[in-house]
Amino acid sequence: MEKNVLGKELESCSCSPMTGWFRDGLCRTDFNDTGVHTVCCLLTDEFLEFSRSRGNDLSTPRPEFDFPGLKSGDKWCVCAGRWLEAYKVGMACKVDLSATHEETLAIIPIEFLQEMKA
Repeated sequence: MEKNVLGKELESCSCSPMTGWFRDGLCRTDFNDTGVHTVCCLLTDEFLEFSRSRGNDLSTPRPEFDFPGLKSGDKWCVCAGRWLEAYKVGMACKVDLSATHEETLAIIPIEFLQEMKA
């Protein structure tokens, strides 16, 4: 059983749009996921712009990758390192703790996540 940062069973982040490293709605990870896509976020325009400014445009649809493009209000599994980077400059979005994978805690302190709880 995959666990969340609260030590309970990992819940789904989003199936519309379908998110996750495995595109199964869960913020699960494995050794191939170098970005550690484990933080379930409620996206904001500010975070999306921050991510774009760092070279990861999540807003533009990419049909060749079956990627719809994201907008404010969508839930998405984001990279733990990118979320932490955004947090440090006041641009982090809210986090769904029950859908954020426990592996996140290797990168982000639980206190930061709790502070930004959705």
